[in-house]
Amino acid sequence: MKLLVTGGAGYIGSICAEELLNAGFAVVVLDNLSEGHRAAVDQRAEFVKADLADRESLAKILAKSKADAVMHFAGNALVPESMKNPAKYFRNNFVNGFNLLEAMREVGMTKIIFSSTCAIFGTPERVPITEEMPKHPVNPYGESKLMFEKLLRWYDELHGIRSVSLRYFNAAGATEQSGEHHVEETHLIPRVLQVALGQASGATIFGTDYPTPDGTCIRDYVHIVDLAQAHLLALKKLDSGSAAYNLGNGDGYSVKQVIEAARKITGHKIPAEEKPRRAGDPPRLVGSSEKIRKELGWKPKFSRIEEIVESAWRWHQQHPQGYAR
Repeated sequence: MKLLVTGGAGYIGSICAEELLNAGFAVVVLDNLSEGHRAAVDQRAEFVKADLADRESLAKILAKSKADAVMHFAGNALVPESMKNPAKYFRNNFVNGFNLLEAMREVGMTKIIFSSTCAIFGTPERVPITEEMPKHPVNPYGESKLMFEKLLRWYDELHGIRSVSLRYFNAAGATEQSGEHHVEETHLIPRVLQVALGQASGATIFGTDYPTPDGTCIRDYVHIVDLAQAHLLALKKLDSGSAAYNLGNGDGYSVKQVIEAARKITGHKIPAEEKPRRAGDPPRLVGSSEKIRKELGWKPKFSRIEEIVESAWRWHQQHPQGYAR
């Protein structure tokens, strides 16, 4: 089976491509390298530099790839940036996703797995969050992802394009080969590890007055390898129809708990500065993965925050500049 992986030079896309290759799939990576890194693309994969905004060439690329299904990771995922520049998010996450679906329809491709997000739920009425709960995004990032999920439903109903939307909570960690390196790093774990590497003077805690035990935001962290394995299982689901699943461990960790875990793993003090809340950050996001466990047999292997941080730390020590030459 052959997969076309959009955004396959980014953090999540590159590691999912790596795991697909390890499982014996053929992989074509499509990325415009605006956020991703050419060095992150597994050498076993075919690479095509292209942009989903280029509708004219997209269908030709899909037809030439002869892929059996698409895994769609391409897009933008920074909540604070989406609050400042919503147009970028609706354009890249929704309009370019529409271009992809239209190209798939044109060439007769009928299977897609979508990299969605827990941000579609907004501030949940309770935790852990289940798939059926109300979806009220509180930032353009979450809204743009929800809009594309709705588009997928109509393309299934009207054009027979089956989809599985995987709603990630916080992807983190690394493999021996690949790790997290963003052009603009906003994710907590890599920013904290930059402090331990001597690349930053301290970590930043945005908001200490949330209604949580220690006053800081609580998030559900999923190891990137466990997340990749969910994508492999989702391929089988496409044979029987469309679906949406939450991908979380069911246990949340506060910002302070993550920093403390990093101090323990790295042996560094990691000073932290407290600042006001960021706009668009819900207090607590913890997901129930009961549905995907029951229906697809997904079983995360790395559930403890220490395991996740340790794998990231190993990679960052070996690649202190990330993918930069």
